[in-house]
Amino acid sequence: MSITAFTACTTFTTIGTPAAWADRPPVVRMGTWGDRPPVVRMGTWGARPPLVRIGTWTTKARPRVAVATPNRNKRIALGQVVQRSWNLQEFRCLDNLWTRESNWNHHAINRSSGAYGIPQALPAGKMRGAGRDWKSNPETQIRWGLSYIKGRYGRPCGAWGHWRSHNWY
Repeated sequence: MSITAFTACTTFTTIGTPAAWADRPPVVRMGTWGDRPPVVRMGTWGARPPLVRIGTWTTKARPRVAVATPNRNKRIALGQVVQRSWNLQEFRCLDNLWTRESNWNHHAINRSSGAYGIPQALPAGKMRGAGRDWKSNPETQIRWGLSYIKGRYGRPCGAWGHWRSHNWY
């Protein structure tokens, strides 16, 4: 998928010199400030503001796209662990477990088994029950993984203990 964005920017260029500004008639300025009504000001100023030439340019630069990083995925998981009223030790066990399983990469694939995502679901399609976006959304994968851990091991430290003795969970 290719994303192209067009960005416009207005540039200002001064015309004339400060000496030329002194010959001009008084300047009328109008504007609004906060909640106050419009204000009109007239007067002569020693050095009048310059005339401006307005131009617009565009770019085809690619926009910055937010990328899910392991730290971002860990923050999502920490929030979900807290919602389940599990303590920080449970999150540490979860961090150890999923760091070894997928390094918190929501696109991780085990080539030999076909396990997929942060929790390394096998078969990967099991995560479909947590949301239609299970292939690309780390939050959906984490929600499914925590539900799986709760159903099978009770808590992340139980899953981590099983992983340490069997090298899988």
